[in-house]
Amino acid sequence: MQLESLYQEIILDHYRSPHHKGLREPYDAEVRHVNPTCGDEVTLRVTLKDTGAEPAVADISYDALGCSISQASVSVMTDLIIGKPVSEAMEICDEFLALMQSRGEAEPDEDTLGDAIAFAGVSRYPARIKCALLGWMAWKDATAQAAHTGDLS
Repeated sequence: MQLESLYQEIILDHYRSPHHKGLREPYDAEVRHVNPTCGDEVTLRVTLKDTGAEPAVADISYDALGCSISQASVSVMTDLIIGKPVSEAMEICDEFLALMQSRGEAEPDEDTLGDAIAFAGVSRYPARIKCALLGWMAWKDATAQAAHTGDLS
């Protein structure tokens, strides 16, 4: 199938050349998440900025070890949500979570998910869903911590 081949290529591209990888300072919160099933791990930092209306995602940096799915997924996520208001970034995250829970039945919204639609096939493999969600859940955790401290740049 042509589309599945394209999706695999997107995942491999992000795995080979990850975006925003490497822990950077300054940051508002840092978390470390591990997938106990397979040992994948990610340490993720988030920086929020006060835009007057609501906080926005100023930066995400991370260091990750694990399979191509977990590492590519966090790379794609950073591209999608850096620069977005936190509420919009959370909506994107929720859309990705719904896709992962769809067992391959959902029709992903490319306008919302961009390259993240490449992970649609992953949702058919329950053992791999946690891999794809690892970075996303770390981001939600770090963002909640950063928003809770209230000390926005």
